[in-house]
Amino acid sequence: MKRKHREILIAYLFLMPSFVILGLFVFWPVGFSFVLSFFKWDFKNMTNPQFSLFANYLEIFRFESPVSHSFLNSLVGSLFILGMSLLISLMIYQALTLKKDKVYWLFLSGLIMVLGFLFRGDSFLRLLFSLSAFAVIALSGVKRTKHIQLFFSHGWPSAFLAIIVFLMWNLVDKKIYGLMDYFLEAQEKNLFVKALVNTGYYVLLTVPTTIVLALGVALLLNSNIKLRTFFRTAYFIPFVTSVVAISLVWKWIFNDLYGLLNYFLSLFGMEGIAWLKDEKWTIPTIAMVSIWKTVGYDAVIFLAGLQNIDKFYYEAAEVDGATTWQKFKHITWPLLSPTTFFLLIVSLISSFKVFTEVYILYDGLPGPYNNSGMTVVYYVFDRFYQQQRMGIACAAAYILFAIILIFTGLQFWAGRRAVEYVS
Repeated sequence: MKRKHREILIAYLFLMPSFVILGLFVFWPVGFSFVLSFFKWDFKNMTNPQFSLFANYLEIFRFESPVSHSFLNSLVGSLFILGMSLLISLMIYQALTLKKDKVYWLFLSGLIMVLGFLFRGDSFLRLLFSLSAFAVIALSGVKRTKHIQLFFSHGWPSAFLAIIVFLMWNLVDKKIYGLMDYFLEAQEKNLFVKALVNTGYYVLLTVPTTIVLALGVALLLNSNIKLRTFFRTAYFIPFVTSVVAISLVWKWIFNDLYGLLNYFLSLFGMEGIAWLKDEKWTIPTIAMVSIWKTVGYDAVIFLAGLQNIDKFYYEAAEVDGATTWQKFKHITWPLLSPTTFFLLIVSLISSFKVFTEVYILYDGLPGPYNNSGMTVVYYVFDRFYQQQRMGIACAAAYILFAIILIFTGLQFWAGRRAVEYVS
């Protein structure tokens, strides 16, 4: 027993230098910044911060003018749109599973006509959501589970009642105000909300695109192609290169007068784009730089996952006459789910922290104009270093921390149900 305690003590003594360094430069600043988020600490109160409780958090979400609908009303509207979209999709799915019954085909035709009436010009997002949900159900080939069977056995009265309510709502020309509408309006009245919208837009552009491209590159690098080592190194080099250097190079590429990207567009007879001057291209340009930098790292991780898959599975599938797509769908993709899960978490966290690309591409400004490149981290930087409002900067940083924590928790919750681990 004494020997065991002595070994534990020796181990902690070896770890002590790391604990001291982490405590001084990581844990203490993190904890102290959380405390400062409840203080009014700015240029006027530099030496004597004043306790203000949640005043900094309220200041961050203070609007210049009221939003036409509250967040709660927008949330209820989004849930209503989501429920109606799911309902309509399930009804179409039911019709498609009973192809031989003409009654259901007539019902489907009538439903499409109803859709044309329901979704008018101001309801494009609802139409898009319904069609997207329908496409997911129709293309994924889901089976008739007990929940779906229970719905169609006992849920028809509620379904028709919901459709009637939806029809009556549209007859009086009422627009259902959703979360998307709320954020699009609120971003013009609150800078932090604009930063949240821009950051969310950036995350939606970069994370799925990077994962898909990296998987494609990994599949190519895992095949028997020539110069595989050279291509692996070439794809990985951008990840280990300085972000500042990469952003400077891409700044020249994006130049609208003599940039390489517009030159290639001119070869196809296309008009050049003002990549760094047009507001609508601000987030896509930042996303392109980040995707080009990160895709090599993700590809290497995917490649490691591919090489850990036992070839026995593919040999057995070939004996059964499986096609390349079937082998990918039923072997490669399920067995890559732990790798994909890891990359999704890492990519999501890093995407929420985007800052350097914005700062370099736009010469220290949050976009060309109208704060079109304002992200959450840039908001923290602006409040801390430029406006000297350190308390608000700390509060914004912890709001970002909470958002990342929520999304990471949701990913872990979904991962327990979707990830397949093979021992």
